[in-house]
Amino acid sequence: MTLEQILTQYTETGRIKCPVCSSNRKKSHEKTMGITVETDRVVYQCFHCGISGAVRRQTFMHQLKQVKVPPKPVDPPTEHVPEIVTNFLTQRGINPEIASQFPLVGSEKYFAGVGKAPAIGFVYGDPKKPEAIKWRSTGEKEFTQQGSARSFFGLNQLPSELTELVICEGEMDVLALAAAGIPAVSVPNGAPLKISEKRVDPADDGKYSFVWEARELIDSVERIIFCPDNDDPGKALVEELARRIGRAKCWVMELPQKDANDTLRESGPEALKNALLAAKPLPLEGVYLAADFESQIINLYDQGVVKGASTGLESLDKLYTILPGQLSVVTGLPGSGKSELIDQICVNIAMQKGWRFAVASFENPPHMHIAKLAEKIVGKPFFGSDRMTEEERDYALGFLNDHFVFLQSHDGAPSTVQSIIDRTKQAVMRMGVRGLIIDPYNYLDMAGDSEHQAISKMLTDIVLFCKSHEIHAWFVAHPAKQLPDSGVPKGQHISGSAAWFAKADCGITVHRHKNQTEVHCWKSRFKWVGSIGQVELNYDLPTGKYSDKPENIHDVWGPL
Repeated sequence: MTLEQILTQYTETGRIKCPVCSSNRKKSHEKTMGITVETDRVVYQCFHCGISGAVRRQTFMHQLKQVKVPPKPVDPPTEHVPEIVTNFLTQRGINPEIASQFPLVGSEKYFAGVGKAPAIGFVYGDPKKPEAIKWRSTGEKEFTQQGSARSFFGLNQLPSELTELVICEGEMDVLALAAAGIPAVSVPNGAPLKISEKRVDPADDGKYSFVWEARELIDSVERIIFCPDNDDPGKALVEELARRIGRAKCWVMELPQKDANDTLRESGPEALKNALLAAKPLPLEGVYLAADFESQIINLYDQGVVKGASTGLESLDKLYTILPGQLSVVTGLPGSGKSELIDQICVNIAMQKGWRFAVASFENPPHMHIAKLAEKIVGKPFFGSDRMTEEERDYALGFLNDHFVFLQSHDGAPSTVQSIIDRTKQAVMRMGVRGLIIDPYNYLDMAGDSEHQAISKMLTDIVLFCKSHEIHAWFVAHPAKQLPDSGVPKGQHISGSAAWFAKADCGITVHRHKNQTEVHCWKSRFKWVGSIGQVELNYDLPTGKYSDKPENIHDVWGPL
């Protein structure tokens, strides 16, 4: 088998025997090659022979047909606590008796850069049948892993009656909190390595599926209390977990030292207990002091305002960008191409930023909608003589499978805005979804209220949901009536309520006039996100793909 064939068999990040040099070495069993499995490729590096690079993974359709390589079984820990473990805990200021509460192991392990070294192993999952053991060297802070950790560490040690769940950053923090009498769990892979504007990089959204796996526990407790490291990655971890869980039940501890273990060692267990008692709710609603927003204020001062994500259309970006936590209302006459524009923007952001989207499209069956999205990815029609190739189709399907989910009700019951919010919450928790499309609104069941009141409440619910989970929502709404040929419908022309204009953060109209496609921006709540004006775009009818007109890239029409 070729190197590419070997590497693309793997579906989990970890360490393997190097296919290039292991057969030529005396210690051929050593796993000297590290691999990182990403959406569309496998990145590899051997720490013995130095070979490195990346190979593309198989296409989506082939992945469905292949038998995935199961993770190798991990040997369960013995009941005896090794001296390596007790000595290391003592060095870290933790009573070694704590080791009897947790499945910990000790051994010598190979680490890149330092070779063989004594190590403590943290067992994930059922101790009798572990999913993974994460090894940490007792000297230099090096890590390696057997299996694949996909759940919180410490879950099996939690008491049966639990009203609040403490989540920290590392396994040693769990042991330190346990030494202070505080049950806790830690995330399997620590804080994010890549952060942007103190947020998790969207490319890492898939690494947080452990939140979904623990959803029953998270739903059952009254409070989630974060105990992060006192640094930017720790703050980014809190923001991402709160976005998925929902900020309403999230609190955060402030530690006097860098992390829980350092706090225990330098200030004692009482400092951890006091920090837990003094935990503060994450800002969401109610009355707060200016000091509650200190980190956001300092970041605003240092970094300036947060810019919206590009639409992928340079001329449109001058009027309209996409900011998490906001609501866009999109209108236009039937057949104007408003749904196609939203699809184009979402595909562009998925390709450029790695965002994931939830789609509630009532006028497009999912398989037809997927075909239309594929056309925008490939730039060729799905049907016809000049259609995309099978390879291009499979690439598009693989990309869409990683970045889009489709919300459908299979029980025949009409959708409500709350049912869409509930399903999107699941998608946020499981996949890290950052965008929601509801197209069009008039398919939603709003029985029981007057139209005006129902629309106002519906938009309020969506706005609050967007802010609490930091997603951007697009609401497609048709105008109330046909306007004259020269008329361009705007927010105040949408059927049912003036709330469409009042509660939108951004409002745009897609308008066809004399075979030209215009985008009119009629509202932008913040000037650093967009502005009022209009721009003309190219529209390719066979693919539904939008593009800039070259003459408009550096020039946008004036205000409406």
